[in-house]
Amino acid sequence: MKLAVKPKKFVTNRQGKKVAVVLAIEDYKKLLAEIEELDSIGAYDAAKASGEKAIPFEQATEEIERSRK
Repeated sequence: MKLAVKPKKFVTNRQGKKVAVVLAIEDYKKLLAEIEELDSIGAYDAAKASGEKAIPFEQATEEIERSRK
């Protein structure tokens, strides 16, 4: 998914250096969704590379619940 976000407004400091951007809320939400997707892909890749055996989701949630008690 390619995301084209072009900020139209910049916030500058007293020296005129750009320090922030102003984005439409829709663009901001798209960026957050993209970051979450990339984070999920990274977590998946790390899990696959670990070589550990996968366990069923139900078993994982049961183990997590038991550890919270």
